Amino acid sequence: MKLMVNHQTHYSYTETVTSSIQYIKMMPSSNVHQQVHSWDVSVPGSRELSRDAFHNLWITSTQRTPYQYLTIMAQGIVDLNPLNNDQGMNDQINPNLFLQPTSTTQCNEEMKDFVKQYVPVPTRLNLIALAQAVLEHVPYITNSSSVHGSAIDAFEAKQGVCQDHAHIFIAMCKYLGLPARYVSGYLYAQNTSHLASHAWAEVFIDQAWYCFDVSNQLFVPSAHIYVAIGRDYWDVAPVRGVREKGGVESMHSIVQVLSC
Repeated sequence: MKLMVNHQTHYSYTETVTSSIQYIKMMPSSNVHQQVHSWDVSVPGSRELSRDAFHNLWITSTQRTPYQYLTIMAQGIVDLNPLNNDQGMNDQINPNLFLQPTSTTQCNEEMKDFVKQYVPVPTRLNLIALAQAVLEHVPYITNSSSVHGSAIDAFEAKQGVCQDHAHIFIAMCKYLGLPARYVSGYLYAQNTSHLASHAWAEVFIDQAWYCFDVSNQLFVPSAHIYVAIGRDYWDVAPVRGVREKGGVESMHSIVQVLSC
């Protein structure tokens, strides 16, 4: 399946920004799951391309010209491999790296008790049951949380978005002793342009990585474009940066994923 992605992020500021540096992770790589036919990230200023510790492509963009508006646009065409859609994206990174704790992927006692109800033995089927239970306990509600929230925050609030579902599921799997990681990317859904970027979890079990898209209850990544992997959101955030001056920042992002 060949997909076209257009991802625009618009920033505006109440005062002039005199300089800034952005760290951008919006570039998918070709692998056994997907073939990137074309991809471009448009951003003002100078840029440098590198890879991080998880082998994600990473653009460092430096802007020295004063501005009050900034647009970052990522667009391209990716072909998904229909013969490699059962498992997630396997790579050479040691799975045990994804057992490391982070501030956003911790379990409290209530979450630990919740896990025990659905996963007496860590099998893929039991993890699917856990993913279903997580969505029932934490229904998807648009704009119900911020990127600064943790798995515990969302579990206690009983509402969240895809980022929260991924953090909760990763936290619970790590409590079970299973390596689990956060994936950022895009999801194609028929009859919608899917106007947001997406996130899901992957768990290393039975010697392979498997997809657990809690928000959409999808356990095979047949319509997912992989952009970056990490321990949590902060490892794969599409845009992070620092700036000098600028006052209050406003951000608006829109994503279109279309079949082509």
